[in-house]
Amino acid sequence: MPVISALWETEMRRSLEARSSRPDWQHSETLSLQNAAQAPLMMAEREEDDDTEEAWMQLRPTEPLPSQCCGSGCSPCVFDLYHRDLARWEAARASKDRSLLRGPESQSCPSKLNPETFVAFCISAMDRLTKDTYRVRFALPGNSQLGLRPGQHLILRYTQCYQMGLMSRYVESWRVGDTAFWRGPFGDFFYKPNQYGELLLLAAGTGLAPMVPILQSITDNENDETFVTLVGCFKTFESIYLKTFLQEQARFWNVRTFFVLSQESSSEQLPWSYQEKTHFGHLGQDLIKELVSCCRRKPFALVCGSAEFTKDIARCLLCAGLTEDSYFLF
Repeated sequence: MPVISALWETEMRRSLEARSSRPDWQHSETLSLQNAAQAPLMMAEREEDDDTEEAWMQLRPTEPLPSQCCGSGCSPCVFDLYHRDLARWEAARASKDRSLLRGPESQSCPSKLNPETFVAFCISAMDRLTKDTYRVRFALPGNSQLGLRPGQHLILRYTQCYQMGLMSRYVESWRVGDTAFWRGPFGDFFYKPNQYGELLLLAAGTGLAPMVPILQSITDNENDETFVTLVGCFKTFESIYLKTFLQEQARFWNVRTFFVLSQESSSEQLPWSYQEKTHFGHLGQDLIKELVSCCRRKPFALVCGSAEFTKDIARCLLCAGLTEDSYFLF
């Protein structure tokens, strides 16, 4: 063996033996010091990459298409969310602080619903209440909460099925086990126990939907002494849905229910329990005045129905002496 090669081999062997005889912590310390020296360089390189114009443009929110807005006046609308996220992005970009993209963290309880993105829910039950009304129940996984407050509502829980409506035909095609996608909750009215002396609930057709959780939250709370007068407007007696629920609610000392039927004119065919509390025709100004005057306390009115119904009732409430801050239009 050549001398130079032998010496090199000998020195390499000694080096390896010496290294292998050193405690593990010394190897770790050496590696840690090397990594620590390299870390600032790597972080600096990464920060430079993250702050490039191209990196920030990839984070820019995408503007929704006009077709993504349902036109129903959702609050927030998809365009409201876009402009909010765009403002956050511009502020984060200007200060080069990506933490600003997240916005303030919510302190509310965990919820499966999300007002910003569509969330999938599985249909667990589907009942036909009347010939044109369905009640659809959705399953919540595990111990999650819906996060729905009295005054907010899911408009598809009770869906009126009009013969030519595309949405109606879609809902009619649902079966147990199917998946539907929801975004919400929405609604600017939040009920608090004993907030008002009396609630005057005026609902037409599926407008009864947001009234149900408010009414139930009052009767479920023994400390809530709010009086409730509920008026449901329907075409016929057969089209009244949730009859059993409404009858049970009317047994509470602080709840009264009335009905207005637009396509019936006689109480002779009605069950006796409905005859005295059912009016015929339309909910007009005279009946509104009568309802307001017979309230046991100063009323706060909640109105939900078609756009035409809501507009007419608002006008009637003003004529009956209520001010604009004494009613809420869903």
